[in-house]
Amino acid sequence: MIIHLPKNISCTQVQELANNIGALCLEQAEQFVLITNHMTKQLPTDLKDIALQHWIFDSDMQLSSRQYLAETHRITLGDTYIGGDQKNQLMIAGPCAVESREQIEQSCQMLQQQGIRILRAGCYKPRTSPYTFRGLGEDGLKLLAEMREKYGVLIATEMRDATHADKVIEYADIIQIGAKSMYDHGLLAAAGKSGKPVILKRGFGTTLQEFVNCADFIMSCGNDQVILCERGIRSFETNTRFTLDLCGVAWLKEHCNLPIIIDPSHAMGYAYGIGDLARACTAMGVDGLLIETHPNPTCAQSDSAQQLDHQQFVHMYASLQPIANAIGKKLV
Repeated sequence: MIIHLPKNISCTQVQELANNIGALCLEQAEQFVLITNHMTKQLPTDLKDIALQHWIFDSDMQLSSRQYLAETHRITLGDTYIGGDQKNQLMIAGPCAVESREQIEQSCQMLQQQGIRILRAGCYKPRTSPYTFRGLGEDGLKLLAEMREKYGVLIATEMRDATHADKVIEYADIIQIGAKSMYDHGLLAAAGKSGKPVILKRGFGTTLQEFVNCADFIMSCGNDQVILCERGIRSFETNTRFTLDLCGVAWLKEHCNLPIIIDPSHAMGYAYGIGDLARACTAMGVDGLLIETHPNPTCAQSDSAQQLDHQQFVHMYASLQPIANAIGKKLV
């Protein structure tokens, strides 16, 4: 249940009411908000005379539910946005990981030529094998900060765990919580308290309910700037890396008030299929795409098979424009 209370009552009274019903309290511009997971069918008696409005839910999908807020949250990203009127489709692109100054600078130059505003590259990589490249760490963050200053791009990069969460929050414009870290409540809370836009990736064994619960966890910390990212789920199929769950995306579009982007690179796992998936996702009217692209994928130190080279990326990006136009979307 979500309950809106007027701002003219005291903080002490609000906290007392919250304690009485076991609720979380958020302070917004025009009112206090109480949130409780009690599956009650009616408003508590001691709140009936002062509640401005209330909503009752049948699950813990509350702040992120269209039942609570019908319009998709508008997320401001520099001089553009997604959500709100849902006319924009965002492109986020870049290599899987920051590897060198030359590599990341070439990536920025290509994005600038294409008018793409957001560079995504990892500095702390949650690898499956302990013997593979795990990122440049803070040195990578510093390189990204230099590229932002030089090329005017926004930086999206991943928090892997609590050991470097503060550093990522300090350097990043957009915080990514990856599929392998989605259940780390310390990271969810840190992202929630940061106030910065957050890309939350769905775990490859995660149900839709669990996914939106993690989004609600971030939002319950006071940050509604959350972007959901579908990146494929694990199935019985072994010829692709994962299975891209577009049925799940359709469900999220219908029931969830957060913008949704799709990462076909991790879902497919092979460069040859990325363009087709990106076009299908664009036709679906999602809020954005996240595509991995590298100056020379054969030399990439992580996920080389799924990264487009720059020529492939430019060709793929151009092919999205007529599809976006056909459904009334603008590529940004």
